[in-house]
Amino acid sequence: MNNRPDWLKVRIPSGRNFFEVRRILRSHQLNTICEDAMCPNIAECWGKHRTATFMILGNICTRACAFCAVTSGRPSEYDLMEPARVAAAIAELRLKHAVITSVDRDDLADGGAAIFADTVRQIRKLDGNVKIELL
Repeated sequence: MNNRPDWLKVRIPSGRNFFEVRRILRSHQLNTICEDAMCPNIAECWGKHRTATFMILGNICTRACAFCAVTSGRPSEYDLMEPARVAAAIAELRLKHAVITSVDRDDLADGGAAIFADTVRQIRKLDGNVKIELL
């Protein structure tokens, strides 16, 4: 028996929405956990729902968890303009609900809390009605 249930099948990313989300993310030079962790649901989130989970504070994690595909190592300086770019991408995608996560930044005294706070401020400045979920 070779038939897998639908929920177990990984769909190949395609369609106008998928490529539009990717274009917007690239134009704002943003990272997503979807790409960096090689999430198998990327086609559904980007293509069907036109959404993504933004990953702030760079794309290099200070930890090396065995279960995670995010690159680990010594991260570079964080980008102070990243919060504004995240907010702009959320506005361009016309999201009503935004999900923000980050790599671990054990190299920062506050672990990146200031950048998280600034990201929320920048999103609120552009659209105070966006629901924001921080992971």
